[in-house]
Amino acid sequence: MRYAHPDCVEGLLQRGRGLGAVRALRDPQGSAVFVYDGIRRDWRWDGTDDRSLYLARLVRDLELSPAPVVDQLAGDEESCLRACEVLELLALAGSDEAREGLRAYVRTGGHWVVVLESVSACWPVEWWEDLGDVARARMGGEAELPWFAEPWTRFGIEVRSRPSVARPSLSGLRTADLLTLLADARGEAAEKVDALRALNRREPSEGLVPLVPSLGTRDGRRALPLLRRAVERLGAAAVPAARGWAQDERAWLARLGAEILADHPGPEALPGLVEELAEQWAARAWCGPDRTARRLARFGPGAAGAVPCLRRFWLSTPHSYERTAYLEALAAIDGDGLEYVYTESLWDCEETARLLGIASAPATPETLARIALLRDDPMETPEVRAAAGARLVTLSGPRRT
Repeated sequence: MRYAHPDCVEGLLQRGRGLGAVRALRDPQGSAVFVYDGIRRDWRWDGTDDRSLYLARLVRDLELSPAPVVDQLAGDEESCLRACEVLELLALAGSDEAREGLRAYVRTGGHWVVVLESVSACWPVEWWEDLGDVARARMGGEAELPWFAEPWTRFGIEVRSRPSVARPSLSGLRTADLLTLLADARGEAAEKVDALRALNRREPSEGLVPLVPSLGTRDGRRALPLLRRAVERLGAAAVPAARGWAQDERAWLARLGAEILADHPGPEALPGLVEELAEQWAARAWCGPDRTARRLARFGPGAAGAVPCLRRFWLSTPHSYERTAYLEALAAIDGDGLEYVYTESLWDCEETARLLGIASAPATPETLARIALLRDDPMETPEVRAAAGARLVTLSGPRRT
């Protein structure tokens, strides 16, 4: 599929840009075809991009009929799930047609199992628990038992079990105890991964640094899961050791060291990073420039040469997940004139962009009204609703009841 030009409504909606939603609201009838197309065809660059909330909000705000989305449930499984995700959000916003369309599909549709699992994770229990008789009757016609517990165990339906050994939670241990577990050469890999998971929920500890070379898999081919995240969280504290890691004969450790050093570049790296971003733009490489942008952001105003490319990426990328990184880099390098970008981000498809807009958009009547809508929108994520509420309290004091 070819993306439309990023300056037209169709192209903006395909990319999940906030400006697309704003322009669509000015011409609901003309924009309807593009909104429905965004649900019918998957314009996400990859699975990390968000679209369902963005599209559901457009259906509601443009006062479009959910009927074409309900009809899409009859397609293949991927198409059915895209429609399901939009409809279940519309139901939360009060659409009876969306809610009943999904309930009817559970009774007769081909992909009813994944749809019922999806709505049970999103809706209040009372909206779907009365479908137990339908589920029990239909499950007999399925070739395999489902994997997930909810809603099946509630209905008394057997599920496939995944063999697993329950391990005690390490969340109650002190950081020093977690580091001791990681240092134990006789320790099991699974327990060390659990220790890394617990560490990643706490303030970074420099005590991890000397342990890193010992935290590879037993075959010596890769790092333990979650180790890279734990090291990244150390920031500049990992850089001195990373210089040695980058020279290690173990490929996984050398790679980790090189990546940490690249994430904390010295002044000599700046021209190369500016050139790298320009080459990524010339190649229209939509995956990966966000990392280049974060590295450039560390140079602040010294990276002014990268600003034109950062702006182009923010305006044009179809990979909406990376858009926030470009805005954050622009803010670190040259924040002049970004007020409109923060404001537009309040309508963006990505949660991270909306959070950035909430935190940084100027306190105009337009933005305050939008932030209030985000705070009160039943379709919105809990994190965005909480941030919107906190921003409004900061600006105007607590809401009166």
